Amino acid sequence: MARIELIDVQKRWGHSVGVRDINLDIGDQELLVLLGPSGCGKTTTMRMIAGLEELSAGEILMDGQPVTDVDARDRDVAMVFQGYALYPNMTVYENIRFPLRMRNVPKSEHRHRVREAAAMVEMEPYLDRKPAALSGGQRQRAALARAVVRSPQVFLMDEPLSNLDAKLRQSMRIQIKQLQRKLKITTVYVTHDQIEAMTLADRIVVMHEGSCQQVGTPDEIYSDPANTFVASFIGSPPMNLIPGVVDGGVFECQNVRVTGIPDSVTGSVTLGIRPEDCSVAGNNSTQHAQGTVYGVEPTGDLTYLSVQAGDNTLDIKANRDYRSELGEIEAIEFDTQRLYFFDSANGMRIRA
Repeated sequence: MARIELIDVQKRWGHSVGVRDINLDIGDQELLVLLGPSGCGKTTTMRMIAGLEELSAGEILMDGQPVTDVDARDRDVAMVFQGYALYPNMTVYENIRFPLRMRNVPKSEHRHRVREAAAMVEMEPYLDRKPAALSGGQRQRAALARAVVRSPQVFLMDEPLSNLDAKLRQSMRIQIKQLQRKLKITTVYVTHDQIEAMTLADRIVVMHEGSCQQVGTPDEIYSDPANTFVASFIGSPPMNLIPGVVDGGVFECQNVRVTGIPDSVTGSVTLGIRPEDCSVAGNNSTQHAQGTVYGVEPTGDLTYLSVQAGDNTLDIKANRDYRSELGEIEAIEFDTQRLYFFDSANGMRIRA
């Protein structure tokens, strides 16, 4: 297997910067997810690990050995793409077998290895079919089997589930996680979907505009965001971010007032509170915000409530039985033990 190190890695195209000074240490057998919006540099970073993009600066090591100048075909990595990349004129069997032929693996091993890889992703009944006769999920499983059959040091997966519907994505996430755990292969997974990142990753790298914003476990990224970008990108709905001023231990902005703020927090700040830490205030509750009901979305297990409090729209995960009419006035209570504070100037977390 492989440990991967990225040291001051950069990618530039003229004056355009795609990746800025990325430093990562990806552990042997780890499943690391590169997460961020389109254009943040996550796919470019993965392609540099694969050897498909040249570095503008920095170095990449695998098991302590420099691979920056090693051709992609010699890095012993297997890639799974968003678009499956299956050969339409070949059967599933031949598609899975193709890497063995290219690497001159003895023919006597092909049948056993192909069937073993197909069994891992439940594709044995479809080996005689061509890709056109498969569903999207089956095509993606065939692409996974083709990567598995090589027994590479590293898996690189570039948004492999983006073309699937929600139910298939869920089942495929479970399958990928189980497969990676069984094979114990170091895996770098690229996605813009924070649900995929949170459910799959041992660690997540949150990227924005070519830079690494935070690296941590899913729990760390969610519960301890480093800045407003991470706070707003992780979570569904994301964290409420409310600009205001703290003076004398009191946070205030239009229609929002919270007392008991620590002395270390003062001046212009952004208060953060997650939707699940907000609730509709009862008669004997403390009211921290007030506004008009902007949206009510019952989903069965809970109700998503949006309240317009001054210039801020607050998202709340309310009780499943909550109902209200649009335009009604509603008071909101915050769990004051779960408040976050960020510097309004640079968005960085203020540790209270």
